[in-house]
Amino acid sequence: MTVPAASSADVEAVTAMLGKPPSGRFTVVVRRVGGAPAVIENSPHLNDGTPMPTLLWLVDPSLREQVSRIESHGGVRRIEAEVDPEALGAVHAAHAQRRDEMIDRPDRPRPSGGVGGTRQGLKCLHAHLASWLAGFDDPAGALVAAELDLTGVTRSAPVTTDGPPVEGSAS
Repeated sequence: MTVPAASSADVEAVTAMLGKPPSGRFTVVVRRVGGAPAVIENSPHLNDGTPMPTLLWLVDPSLREQVSRIESHGGVRRIEAEVDPEALGAVHAAHAQRRDEMIDRPDRPRPSGGVGGTRQGLKCLHAHLASWLAGFDDPAGALVAAELDLTGVTRSAPVTTDGPPVEGSAS
C-alpha cells in the first residue's frame, strides 16, 4: 500500500502549518470541521529516500500549542507513569506494522520504532495525540486528548487490521 499524493490544497495548507514545504508524501487522516488538516499520515520514506519513522504527525497549530504546554509542564513523564507499558508497547507495534505495510521500496533503509519513531515508552505527546485522533488505541494519546480543547476536531474511526483510512508530501 502506498501513500497517495496529497491534493495541492492540502500540500499548501500543511506547508503553511509546518513553515516549510513537506519533504515526503502524506495523506490527511484527520481534519477540522472546516476541512483544514489536523493529522497527516506520512509515507515511510521522504522524497530523498531517507526513512521517516513518524507515521502520524499532528499539524494543527492550536493542538500542537496545547500539547506543547502539557509537555513543558512535565507531561511526558506524568503521562508515561499513568500508562500501562504493555498497552504502550502494543501501540508502538501497531504503528510499526502500519508503516511497514506502506513500504513500496524495500531497497531503501527501513524506518524503525513505533509512535514518533520510538520503540518503548513516551517520547512525544504530539505523536501520541495524532495516533489517538487517527483511530489507534493509544492510551497516552487518550490521556492527552482528555486535557485538551478538541472543539472542531473529530477522532477517526478505530483502526482495524487494515489501518486508518488513507487519502493523499511531509517532513
